[in-house]
Amino acid sequence: MPAPHEDLTGLDDVRFRRTVRDWIEANYPPELRNPPKRLHWAENKVWYYKLSAQGWLCPGWPRAFGGMGLSAAQQLIMLEELERHGCARTNDHGIVMVGPLLIQHGTKAQQDYFLPRILSGEHIWCQGYSEPNAGSDLAALRTEAVEDGEFYVINGQKTWTTLAQDANWIFLLVRTDKTAKKQEGISFLLVPMDSPGITVRPIVTLDLHDEFCETFFDNVRVPKANLVGAANKGWSMAKALLGFERIYLGSPKLSASAFARLRPLAERMGVWEDARFQDRYTALRLDLADLRALYQSFADRLRRGETLGPDVSMLKIWQTELFQRITDLLVETAGEHGAELEPMEGNRALNPAGLFLQARPATIYGGSNEIQRNIIARNVLDLPG
Repeated sequence: MPAPHEDLTGLDDVRFRRTVRDWIEANYPPELRNPPKRLHWAENKVWYYKLSAQGWLCPGWPRAFGGMGLSAAQQLIMLEELERHGCARTNDHGIVMVGPLLIQHGTKAQQDYFLPRILSGEHIWCQGYSEPNAGSDLAALRTEAVEDGEFYVINGQKTWTTLAQDANWIFLLVRTDKTAKKQEGISFLLVPMDSPGITVRPIVTLDLHDEFCETFFDNVRVPKANLVGAANKGWSMAKALLGFERIYLGSPKLSASAFARLRPLAERMGVWEDARFQDRYTALRLDLADLRALYQSFADRLRRGETLGPDVSMLKIWQTELFQRITDLLVETAGEHGAELEPMEGNRALNPAGLFLQARPATIYGGSNEIQRNIIARNVLDLPG
C-alpha cells in the first residue's frame, strides 16, 4: 500500500491503476458503495477524511498546495477506479472549484487560510451562482453587495444551491456596481454560512431528495478581505470557475458508471445476447470512448497551465447527453423494474430509475446545453448572435 502523501506521479499507468484500485478496495466503506442518491456530509465525511489522510483528496492540485499533482491521464484512471468501485461523490465544491480558483487567483493569505481547511474537511463549500431569474443567464444576477467601510453588505437570493445545508462556506457572485454592463460590475466573495442574515431552505426534487436549496441573504456583512480578485472584475474568475465546472461536469465518470451497469442489467433481464441490444450497447461504448478522448484533451490543457476556452462547452454537452442516452437504455432494459424508485431487488449496483432521474437535470445544471450550444456558435464557430 502507498504511504500517506507518497508521490505517485512517477508510476506507469498500469502500476498506478493497480495502486489506486488496491487502496480503494482496502479503504472504501463497503456500506457506501453505489449509493442510490447523492450523499449528505454526515454520510460521506468518513470517506472524505480517509482521502484527506492519504493525501488523495485533490488529485489535480499541485503537490505544493497539498494535492497529488497527477497528470491528466492519471486523473482519468483515478476517476475510473472510483467509479468502478461505486464510490460516493463527496461534498467537493471546495476541491474542484474553490481550491483551483484560489490557486490561480487568490492572495497568499487566502491560499494559506482556505486551502488547508478544504484539505482537512474543516471547510465544506457550496456554490452561490444561480438565481430565480438568472440561471443559465448568469450575467443577469441581481444579488448585490454594497460597500460599508471594511465590509460588503449582501442582499438577495440564490437557488439550486447544491447541499447548502451541509456547507459552512459559500462562494458567491454578487453585483457590486449596478450601473455597469451585465458582465461587468460583478464581484466574487467568500462567505461563511453562519453569518447572521443567511437562511437556507432545502428543495425536495423529483426523486424525493433534498440535494438542492434556496439561499437567502438579508443584510449579510462580509469583510472585504473575502473578495477574490479585484472588485467589479469577478466575471473573469466566474468564467474560470465555469471552465473548471464544465470540465468536471464533462468528466466521463457519470456516463462510465451508468454504462458499467448495462451489461449486468441486460444479463439479469435476459437480453444480453439480443442483437438489437448489442447494437445500441456498442454505439454507446464507442460514444463513451470518444468522450474519454475529448476529456483527456481538455485535462491536458489544464495540466499545461493553459486557460480553457469556450470550446470546453462541447465536453459538458457530450457527457450529459450521453449520460441520458445510457440511462434511457437502462430504464428500457429494466422493463417493469424501470418504474421502481429504489434499486432493483435491493442491489444498489442496479438502480436504473435512480440513474435515469439523476440524468434528467444534467443537461440543465452548470449552464443549460442550449446555452452551451450558443457559446460554441458565437465564440468558437463565430456565427452571428
